[in-house]
Amino acid sequence: MTEVKVTDLFRFVAQPSVCSYIREETAQLEYRVPWNLDEAVYGELVRRGWRRFGNYVFRPQCPVCRKCRSLRIRVDDFRPSKSLRRTLNRNSDIRCVSGPPTVTNEHVSLFNSWHRDMTTLRGWPENATSIQDYYESFIGGQFEFAREFRYFNQERLVGVSLVDVVTTGVSSVYFFHDPAWRPLAPGTFSILNEVEFARRLGLPFVYLGYWIAQNPSMNYKSRFRPHELLEAYVDDSVEPVWRAAVDAESDSPCQPEVGPTEPSAV
Repeated sequence: MTEVKVTDLFRFVAQPSVCSYIREETAQLEYRVPWNLDEAVYGELVRRGWRRFGNYVFRPQCPVCRKCRSLRIRVDDFRPSKSLRRTLNRNSDIRCVSGPPTVTNEHVSLFNSWHRDMTTLRGWPENATSIQDYYESFIGGQFEFAREFRYFNQERLVGVSLVDVVTTGVSSVYFFHDPAWRPLAPGTFSILNEVEFARRLGLPFVYLGYWIAQNPSMNYKSRFRPHELLEAYVDDSVEPVWRAAVDAESDSPCQPEVGPTEPSAV
């Protein structure tokens, strides 16, 4: 068993609120700001269902509901389906450049364009992001394990994927893209690129964040097989248990994709 040794600057559970994924449920998140977070320690937190956003990490701590499940792809066993191979072929002209996270006017303009599109599609609140906002949200902390994939159509930036590369795998953090790219499934293409990146580095898993069987917008995650689901959000001193999706609880079966859903921040 691997016990995590973490010193937190602070740790708290937020007030309950209406769940944004299942409206009849009550959501609650636990937050912590670890001190001197390195890739080995964070890799163990990722195994226990924690996700990073800026300087803090979080995971569900809902009072009753347990439908939010952490999902990870088994890299060595993953083989893309025909549908996923078509997505790769349709995006064969997209160029990817990887490196440490950065922020430019081009990043911010693309992010705001994507956010306006999500406001139209899903009713997100209008909220323009500045360079300072972007830096604090996505680059704050300047962790050595943080990486950025920039996607270009010729010389034009059309997508940005932010990931954490740790000892236990690649953890997807956030992805946004040019709304005009949406018909070619850029989110799916980005995950396929992350799987290949992990394979080249010899990392065992790609962590896709949280999956809810009852939420159609998350169904795309179950298309990446084989994958595993985290049984429970355990303490730092407890070994986490991941099970193959076929062994997961019967009331949360993997579902096929419904409609043209695309991954973003979850």
